[in-house]
Amino acid sequence: MPKHLVIVESPAKAKTIKKYLGANFEVIASNGHVRDLPKSQLGVDVEGDFEPKYITIRGKGDVLAKLRREVKRADRVYLATDPDREGEAISWHLAESLKLDPDKYSRISFNEITKNAVKNSLKNARDIDMNLVDAQQARRILDRVVGYEISPLLWEKIKRGLSAGRVQSATLRLICDRENEINEFVPKEYWQLVAELSSPDVKKNFKAQFYGTKKEKIELTSEDEVNEIMKKTKGKKVVVSETKTSKRLKKAPLPFTTSTLQQEASKQLNFSTQKTMKTAQQLYEGVEVKGHGTIGLITYLRTDSTRISDEAETAVKDYIVNNLGEDLYSANSSKGAENKKIQDAHEAIRPSYVDITPSELKNSLPRDLFRLYQLIWKRFVASRMQEAEYDTTSVKIDVGDYRFTSSSSSLSKAGCLSVYADKEEDEEEEETSLSLTKLSEKSTVKAEGFEKSQHFTAAPAHFTEASLVKAMEELGIGRPSTYAPTITLLLGRHYVTKEAKNLYVTELGEAVNNMMKDAFSEIVDLSFTATMETLLDGVAEGTVSWKSIVKNFYPDLEVAISAAKENLSKLKIEDEVSDTPCEICGRMMVIKFGPHGKFLACPGFPECKNTKPYFEKTGVECPKCKKELIICKTKKGRRYFGCSGYPECDYMTWQLPKKETQENQ
Repeated sequence: MPKHLVIVESPAKAKTIKKYLGANFEVIASNGHVRDLPKSQLGVDVEGDFEPKYITIRGKGDVLAKLRREVKRADRVYLATDPDREGEAISWHLAESLKLDPDKYSRISFNEITKNAVKNSLKNARDIDMNLVDAQQARRILDRVVGYEISPLLWEKIKRGLSAGRVQSATLRLICDRENEINEFVPKEYWQLVAELSSPDVKKNFKAQFYGTKKEKIELTSEDEVNEIMKKTKGKKVVVSETKTSKRLKKAPLPFTTSTLQQEASKQLNFSTQKTMKTAQQLYEGVEVKGHGTIGLITYLRTDSTRISDEAETAVKDYIVNNLGEDLYSANSSKGAENKKIQDAHEAIRPSYVDITPSELKNSLPRDLFRLYQLIWKRFVASRMQEAEYDTTSVKIDVGDYRFTSSSSSLSKAGCLSVYADKEEDEEEEETSLSLTKLSEKSTVKAEGFEKSQHFTAAPAHFTEASLVKAMEELGIGRPSTYAPTITLLLGRHYVTKEAKNLYVTELGEAVNNMMKDAFSEIVDLSFTATMETLLDGVAEGTVSWKSIVKNFYPDLEVAISAAKENLSKLKIEDEVSDTPCEICGRMMVIKFGPHGKFLACPGFPECKNTKPYFEKTGVECPKCKKELIICKTKKGRRYFGCSGYPECDYMTWQLPKKETQENQ
């Protein structure tokens, strides 16, 4: 019997696929890339037509040796890496490293790890798509050239250990530009006037916002204006001049793309982009489920398409009709808008088996995996359901010469909202849930009082990881596979810091961004970055040569680097001074960053080499001894909260006690 070898990237994926194939199939993992550009040098022959110089990644020798043994035993080899450019490149590197006979190996790919998908991929085995490989090579070489040519300049002019990157630097600029908008924002004063009204036709008192006169809208900019209006409306008759009832429809949501999954997981589950992708990867590759064994639960997680297969369409229809009701299924569900930036190679992110419900998995999956699967499952099912319907009423109320308006909204048909609802929208709906449907021009309405309030226009909000991903997608900066790594890199380099959910630029990040803008304005130009992504898409489609992109880009980079070396002055970024004195020499220790995070070091180095751990304060008292709690980490890097009085006090907790709770005790 012929022996077949299937090579995948991860052991989890190998375990899942193995159960779908016969005894004559062996499935082995390469554990990701086996070749890459060398770390110690540029690795690109600039003089030799930009040919990359690939080497075996350190530590992968044993993996390749094992793979070579298995290849010798096999009659046929199938390269089953992920169905994207990166996966295609890994397959190509494997074929090159293992010196596979072109007549004895094939490339297979699948969007979901199910029995049907894996079997069908074997029937549709193909050659490696070199257009996709070249697109990945072009990205890798462009990023390498930018990183290796500019990073040493950052070390020289600012400090060692810094890095620049094509997508990374453009994203940093995006955050810095928002920070500048916030800093330069000048708030404008405005006032609101609200009338509290009552009517026998409405169960409770209701509120109406000041609009203006019967003819035009008036913006209230001072308290004097408000007082004048209150004076003129005092004692005046309240009249309902117009009521209007209508239906408002809320469309079913689209299935998740990488970007929307990261945004919703942040809003609803408080996941970082990195955590979302790591958790989704586990769901895709396969997890142990009671009654099913090891199965892949979701489709491929790196996609910007909202399309789903005909098979998935049929499956979700059957589920909705049989379990939720035939009237809730909609054949005309929301379709994604046409977008030239979208690459439709993959389906949307959806459950691999829609009939495996979240409730069935609750006892099989760890909490994070369960919550993310539930989010994906609900969103997918809701995407094929009827739209929700609201009854809305808007009312115009005249008090003397002035007009006030009020509105109400109530859910009349839940539709897709019975499965998937947005928390923020729910809260907005609750605010207007008081029904005004019985109000009419004949209704008696009485003014119970007026309430004035001063406000100021708000500055743009700081980016969160979710809103940054949304902005990156809209501007065409990066692609689904790069959003999370880019944000993680900016945080890891300490160019950006995260407080609560907001992202803030550090002094270091600001210095790097200013230097990049001054010396390499094209690289951090948002439209240039987006154009480069479009060119890379052209390489993937076979319409653009990858070497032509690099050849056109490199000469301008060389000129910019030469100019920067001559013209840029050296910057000094001072370390943050702590309130902890060095017990050896008495200097105040400074906060530095190491591979494992922050630590305290004596500024007297090298004369004084004292260092000690840095514990971030929380401002929350220890419930046991009343000293302050600090943020600590386990050996595996998991965060917990411990008492600063340790070892005298051994209090620790995974969840930080709330200040309000302590104050109420």
